[in-house]
Amino acid sequence: MASSATANSSNEFHDVVVIAAKNSFSTSQNKNFKQLFLLSLARKVIAELIATFLLVFVTCGSAALSKSNPGMVSQLGQSVAGGLIVTVMIYAVGHISGAHMNPAVTLAFAVSRHFPWIQVPFYMAAQISGSMAASFVLHELLHPITNLGTTTPSETAVKALIMEIVVTFCMMFVTSAVATDTKAVGELAGLAVGSSVCITSILAGPVSGGSMNPARTLGPAVASRKYNSLWVYFVGPVLGTLSGAWSYSFIRMNEKQPQTTANKLSSFKLRRTQSQEMASPTSNNAYESI
Repeated sequence: MASSATANSSNEFHDVVVIAAKNSFSTSQNKNFKQLFLLSLARKVIAELIATFLLVFVTCGSAALSKSNPGMVSQLGQSVAGGLIVTVMIYAVGHISGAHMNPAVTLAFAVSRHFPWIQVPFYMAAQISGSMAASFVLHELLHPITNLGTTTPSETAVKALIMEIVVTFCMMFVTSAVATDTKAVGELAGLAVGSSVCITSILAGPVSGGSMNPARTLGPAVASRKYNSLWVYFVGPVLGTLSGAWSYSFIRMNEKQPQTTANKLSSFKLRRTQSQEMASPTSNNAYESI
């Protein structure tokens, strides 16, 4: 009996040790997941902040100089500058954060299930912070210029709103194609999105200012203390990006792609739903659920 009791006690002790070891491993694994998630998110947020800073610095700086002295920077020149900086930033940080640089774009990707909702507030905070920082830097550098590339309607707010919806729809439609569809040519993603921004801003500039981006409008407005029809540039881009993303999702081909095809995609293709820092698909799902 004594030996039997000793054996049972030994077995129970072994089971307790095994369970404790499993719990310890599970806790350690969850901590590692959270640490890696936070590190990955921090890199993405910093990338978005820098990219949005440079976007606003170039677009609003060129717009401010153009309004101050059209002979220095033309309307066409500021549109080209805006398209080029978008292209450059997509190739620079697209493989890290997706290079949204636009709260409306981030929201549209989240609504269309191409971007995790948990990261949306962090992205938007980074984008707005980058815009604010760039605007106040321009305020110091371009003094005494007071209009730091603000976007205001040239005629009525309704006309500007419609223009912002249409041009943002165009931009988001192209972005959705190259960012979410594996059949699109990923290597030319930056060029395609940058070109769409350039083309639409040439048209929209004289009517609404061609913002297409709430962050791009908010920063200069605060730095310049000009808030005319600010709502147009919040509502218009959001409606435009949502409708652009939904439209492409409706018409895209939904055949399942082989796993090997997805693995061969260029990093220039804006894979919003995939984290380049993660080691495996299982890890990605774990991070997004935290």
